Amino acid sequence: MKQFIIAVCLLVTTVATAQSTTIKVYGNCGMCEDRIEQAALSVIGVSAASWSAETEELTIDHAPFFVVAELHQKMISVGHDTDQLRADDTVYKDLHGCCKYDRPDQEGTPTGEAPTDTPNSPKDLITSGHDDHDHTGEVAGMIFEETAAGKLQPLIGATVGWYDNAAGTFTDQDGHWSLAAKGGDQRIVVSYVGYEADTIDMADQQLVAITLRSNHVLEAVEIKYRKRSTEISFIDPIKSQRITQKELCKAACCNLSESFETTPAVDVATTDAVTGTRKIQMLGLAGPNIQIMRENMPYIRGLAALVGMEYTPGPWIESIQLNLGTGSVVNGPESITGQINVETKKPLESEKFYLNLFGNLAGRLEANINTTQAVNDKWSTATLFHAKTLQQENDRNNDNFLDIPNATHLIGTHRWRYRGDNGLMGQIGIKGCRTAVTGGGLPSNEASEWTSQLNSDRVDLWTKVGKVFPNRPYASVGFQLSGTYHDQQADYGRGTDFGRSFNGIHRNLYANLIYQTIIGNTDHKIKTGSSFVLDDMSETIGLATFERNEVMPGAFVEYQYAGSDKVSIVAGLRGDYHNLFGAFLTPRLHVKYSPTDRQALRLAIGRGQRTQSIFAENIGLFASNRTIAIQPSDANNPYGLVPDIGWNLGLNYTVEGTLANIPVIWGIDYYYTVFTSQVVADYETSATVRFYALDGQSRAHSVQTQVDITPAKGLDLRLAYRYNDPRTQYKSGLLLNPLIAQHRAFANVAYETENGWMFDLTANWIGRKRLPNTSISPEQYQLADYSPDYRLLNGQITKRFGETLDIYVGGENILNFRQENPIVAVDNVTSPYFDASMIWGPILGGNAYVGIRYRIL
Repeated sequence: MKQFIIAVCLLVTTVATAQSTTIKVYGNCGMCEDRIEQAALSVIGVSAASWSAETEELTIDHAPFFVVAELHQKMISVGHDTDQLRADDTVYKDLHGCCKYDRPDQEGTPTGEAPTDTPNSPKDLITSGHDDHDHTGEVAGMIFEETAAGKLQPLIGATVGWYDNAAGTFTDQDGHWSLAAKGGDQRIVVSYVGYEADTIDMADQQLVAITLRSNHVLEAVEIKYRKRSTEISFIDPIKSQRITQKELCKAACCNLSESFETTPAVDVATTDAVTGTRKIQMLGLAGPNIQIMRENMPYIRGLAALVGMEYTPGPWIESIQLNLGTGSVVNGPESITGQINVETKKPLESEKFYLNLFGNLAGRLEANINTTQAVNDKWSTATLFHAKTLQQENDRNNDNFLDIPNATHLIGTHRWRYRGDNGLMGQIGIKGCRTAVTGGGLPSNEASEWTSQLNSDRVDLWTKVGKVFPNRPYASVGFQLSGTYHDQQADYGRGTDFGRSFNGIHRNLYANLIYQTIIGNTDHKIKTGSSFVLDDMSETIGLATFERNEVMPGAFVEYQYAGSDKVSIVAGLRGDYHNLFGAFLTPRLHVKYSPTDRQALRLAIGRGQRTQSIFAENIGLFASNRTIAIQPSDANNPYGLVPDIGWNLGLNYTVEGTLANIPVIWGIDYYYTVFTSQVVADYETSATVRFYALDGQSRAHSVQTQVDITPAKGLDLRLAYRYNDPRTQYKSGLLLNPLIAQHRAFANVAYETENGWMFDLTANWIGRKRLPNTSISPEQYQLADYSPDYRLLNGQITKRFGETLDIYVGGENILNFRQENPIVAVDNVTSPYFDASMIWGPILGGNAYVGIRYRIL
């Protein structure tokens, strides 16, 4: 505990960096968006990029000492004008037809004027501006523009280069520029957007002041483009879907577990009929095989593997990055079937004030208040608060059990960002959660024998720090640090002989050091670094206590090749040493081939390894009277069991084009996951759940195809079909994993009018699911081999009033489908066959909700 407190204190005093800059970049469509963002990400020091077609503004996150001139230069190199530089006409003409944004004539004549002695003259300014500069062996100067009031001000980002040489530079924030002196032709060329390029002879002069005056006022051109709510990059070697706020607002995304209702790649299910805990599935496998991160740091894991999905309210989410298969080795070895990275709202990057109020017919009430403000020119802060309550008794099937538990949630986060005059950027955050969930028998029924109570307290602290080297702008170093304290106290089956408690404490410390540089040029980038993970857990199940103290230092290297328009590669290798499982390697490879700029064929293969938290990841077992049996294979390991080790191979193809002049994006994905080591949770024997090491096969095939169509202005259609085939070798044989639908069909229709009305409808067909074997149970408690298939329909209507107010109403499970008799032996809660964990469909049935969103931008 002493070491943990010291680590947390160090965490609080550490300062992070992630500076933000916005520039104007002209473009026209979604293809432009991909091209601009990927070009920005190729600039050394840029960690994130987002371009808006509506505002034609590019916002980037970057490390200190980032050179903004390089960003402008990169934009024009791919054919996009900025507010300071104009792309070459030949590059512009090579853009795709829909990318050819309107370009106003670039007129104006820069002139090299002789210095005068008038107040605010170039002579005065250049003399004062160069007092501290030594220009031996170079030519230099300052470039100014004359304002409408006749004053001179430094011109930032003007291009200056030798007439007979490609070598050049840009003016800095003071309008200053310099070039190494050379022999021969002494002419320089000066250019800037809004002016014609001019040539000035520097012979016999070392220092010059140049004033640019515009002879024409350019007409404003407004270009409107409707940005997709879910974006897929055609440039990134790793296939990633970016789910934006617009997509999240299509449904009642009250927390992270409810944020995938319109995303066909992710399934959301309920663990049991008592706790109401949601779980997600990807590629037909359980959610804990997915690495869930917050701002690229591991987040939901350990004791929070399932319950932690509710700790991130939906109105806090800025965007979600979702990729299937193994991800980057930089983030650790735990990803097996995919990665989900959640970006939450940050200071000065979100609304100054945001209010969301939500309520539904089941009695669920929620309030979210987000604020962000600049304290001064260096400090900014954001505070986000969430409150939820549900006290209404819902028992629509009249089995005297709550269909959904009563609950109270209080969650808050506070974060600070610092921007210094010297380019230093700092960020630190703290988050606290307190939740109380009551389930089981109706509270109003004093005769209820089976009840449950789950209380959680959690504190997260995190920070980042980074630096770009001024003399080597292509090199940067970053450091991530986070700490977590999670306290969970639960009682299940109170009032029965089968009652049991599940109490646990999880302390985590995570650190990651990343260094990035190039090999020769920016076509070859490399990241290397080291990480450290400490997990200290104590779990008590009844009278049994399970202690886990895992320490895992590691190192990694990742190479990226981006020197070809058609081929790009990310290859990574990391080595970790686990204090219990020993040393192991994690190789990963991602290759993308693009026959055209709107096609992408990707290959991904890699290894993942993690330690199961068998109770937290199977929390539904506590909603039963099943006997828990652990069959250990190594007494020195956690629970006496083995780690999960899996390999994942993925192939996917994505193409964008038109069909009968209708924009279409189509993709098909195939993934194969195989486990060479795994803890098996075996529910195939009635009244018992057994945990043991895999002996035989455990693998999953997954195929998905999806098409996004825009048949008319404002109308989007998304269709998808997915087939999963996960199978595991149980003691009773090789079986299809239980409670997993092999087939799923999906359709989403979204329509938006010009006057602010938005209509969204999502339909799902869920195929049958295999149920665990109950043949030895008494006849009245036996289940069928398979559940029936069923259909779900969700819809929402939103009216937007300008940029400040949204009012929305919606319906969930509009067809009112329910799983009949979800609890086995509900009439005999003292029976060993009592089981509320066999959940394959909705329990509550249809529900309606209403909410408002109010913003001050």
